[in-house]
Amino acid sequence: MTLSPYITKLTSNEHLLFQEMQQAAELIFDEQTPKEEIALFLLAMCQKGETAQEVAGLASIMKAHAVSVDVPEGLYIDNCGTGGDGLQSFNISTTSAFVLAGGGIFVAKHGNRKISSASGSSDVLEALGISLLPNTSQTTDLLKKHGIAFLHAPNMHPKLKRIGEIRQALGKPTIFNLVGPLTNPVPLKTQFVGINRPNFTTDYAEVLHLLGRERAIVVSGAKGMDEASLDDENTFVLLDHGDIIPFKLRAEDVGLTPQPLSAIRGGSPVENAQILRDLLKGKQSVYFDTVILNAGIAFFAYGLADTMKEGIAMAKESIFSGRAYEKLENVVAYSQKALQEESAK
Repeated sequence: MTLSPYITKLTSNEHLLFQEMQQAAELIFDEQTPKEEIALFLLAMCQKGETAQEVAGLASIMKAHAVSVDVPEGLYIDNCGTGGDGLQSFNISTTSAFVLAGGGIFVAKHGNRKISSASGSSDVLEALGISLLPNTSQTTDLLKKHGIAFLHAPNMHPKLKRIGEIRQALGKPTIFNLVGPLTNPVPLKTQFVGINRPNFTTDYAEVLHLLGRERAIVVSGAKGMDEASLDDENTFVLLDHGDIIPFKLRAEDVGLTPQPLSAIRGGSPVENAQILRDLLKGKQSVYFDTVILNAGIAFFAYGLADTMKEGIAMAKESIFSGRAYEKLENVVAYSQKALQEESAK
């Protein structure tokens, strides 16, 4: 089999059906498929523009090739975004993950190193003293003990290494930028995901529905930020058991003060780790307000809060009670212990 018929269809500006995309994805993950052919396919898809069926088809196969993680029973949320907005913000979703866990919900956060930012999720975790556990039994144990774990994408998707080389050579965004948040190996029924394409939020909610999410929220913030922003208007779509409901929201609609995107710029992984620690200790700032906004929306997506405002109150409580910071300390301590045990072998 070859990707040629699919490339021909794409270059003719025809969309692939879900099953066709699955067949093409299997070839993309096949090491026998020439790299040049995969590159041509990705470029053709990029030039045509992706559909919900195509994104879902690729995501389903990528997840099928992921490492298996045996997780305890529970309703898990991921708040990983697509990245790629180029806005150099601090690690909002990683910080929010601790706030969510402090609020009593199970968090399995997918993430990676920096691609278009100064500090990716995995970079800031390492700066905090959290190792990127390659051992899935440790991930399972962490979820059992503390209700939160971080899944470093390259550990979870070993077949992506070859594709990563192709994407790097292309030097431009491809459909793989959209599928990252959709391929968490932990089964998800709920999700809060930011994308950097406001015109694709409804399609992305459709993708989440096709992949079996029951309730989810998709957001694209100001200037295509892949998080909810305090600046200007946010484009949202709520997926609620098959219903797809688009809406817009500004910071002042939920009682927060508008702030420019420049105010939430991050720095190096070490600098961002310090922002994260200070914030979880309750330091008030524009960083704090951005995190409680995003964590509040995730509490609402999860179904724990009836409104976003109620979710924001839950986020504040998670921080001010000390529980969010305690989750951070627990994950750091677990990680350090795991490293010591590995080095002692």
